[in-house]
This record gives sequence, C-alpha cells and structure tokens, in this order.
Amino acid sequence: MSRLLSWMVRTAWSWARRKADIRHGSRAAARFAAYGEGTSIAFPPATIFGEPWIELGAHTLVGADITLSAGYVPGLDLGPRPLLTIGDGCTIGRGSHVVAHRSIVFGDHVFTGPYVYITDQNHGYTDPDTPIGYQWPTEAPVRIGSGSWIGANAVILPGVTLGRNCVVAAGAVVRPGDYPDHSVVAGVPGRVVRRYDPEAGWDPPMREDSVADRSADAGPGAGEGPATATRGGAGQ
Repeated sequence: MSRLLSWMVRTAWSWARRKADIRHGSRAAARFAAYGEGTSIAFPPATIFGEPWIELGAHTLVGADITLSAGYVPGLDLGPRPLLTIGDGCTIGRGSHVVAHRSIVFGDHVFTGPYVYITDQNHGYTDPDTPIGYQWPTEAPVRIGSGSWIGANAVILPGVTLGRNCVVAAGAVVRPGDYPDHSVVAGVPGRVVRRYDPEAGWDPPMREDSVADRSADAGPGAGEGPATATRGGAGQ
C-alpha cells in the first residue's frame, strides 16, 4: 500500500511539474500587467504576488521556487505603473528572489543562475533605539542591462544600474552605482575586475588558451568600484 501511495504521489508531482506551470493565456497569467507569448513560470513557485504591477515579456522562462513580488503584501494599490518589468527572452534561475517596491527593470535576454536576489529596497538603521525591522526602508531603482548574465547566489542591491552585456560573478554583492557596458563585476563588495574597450579590447586581456573569465583569480578586493566605473559611461 505504501509503495502504491508513493508511486501515486511521485506520478502526480511529475505531472504537475510538467503541466502546472503558468503559461501565456492562462487565468494565472491574466493577473499580470503583461505576460508575453511563450513565457512560462515553472511549477512550483515559491511566492508570487502583486501581479498587476509585474510585466513579463515574450519567451521568458522563470524557474521553479521563484519569488516575484511587487509591494510588501498582496492586495495593495501600488499605483498606475508596473514596479517590476522583465524583458523578452530572459531566463531567471530556480530559487531566485526578485522583490520590487519602486522599480526593477530587466532588459531583454538577461540570464541569471539559481538563487539570485535582486531588490530595490533595503532596511534603514539610522535610529539606534528602534529595531531595524521597524525602521523606514530606503529605496532606489534597479536596472539590469540587456544581454547581461548574473551568476548563482549573486545579490543586486538597490540603486544598481548594470549596462549591456555585463557579467556578475557567482556570489558577488553588487553595490549601488552605474556599471558600464561589457563590464565584469566580482567579489564582496562587487567591483569591476574586467572591462571592454572597443579599440583596446578586454582589460585585463583574456587568456590566450581560454575564454574563461579570470575574475575569480582577482579576488574581492581587486579592480575598480562603481564610482570610477561610471567614467566609462553608464549602460542603457
């Protein structure tokens, strides 16, 4: 009996994993501000709320155990504009959290590894006599440029603007600032460890025997911070 029950549970779960994703044209998809053709959120999601303020482009794939949220809790009126926009052709890795309160915008063809955390709000701690969880938070928009890649377990903090085709190394914590197109950000705190110049190419150069990124060798203290990175021009 226990074997039969186990088989039934596994079969039902496998069916749900294949068939219960949120697809374009479904009732669940209709709750979103926009939900493009070919887009899918895998089953099971972790937490999704604030759908009327979330836009998903076409042919975007969102992994299982995802958190997508707009606002603090369900049922709020968050105004006339979307707070979270994910463009066309994106892939958001399993177990990631994208939590919007003011504005988070992904360009097109952005890919993330699993368990990435992106938010436009952070806790304040200016009052030393009040628990931090009760203090008024701070907010700043986040923008992820088209074509960018964000590695597993990376954290994108409020106020980050990544340019086009940027790379964020796995486990990096990206501080507020503007990061230029074609830059590689690594470490805790995140710093620019490689950048691309149309005339000079990559600086530092790529290895001749491999196209693999050497950012792991640079360590968390190497490279430039966001303040100097902006000299190359903020990304679109």
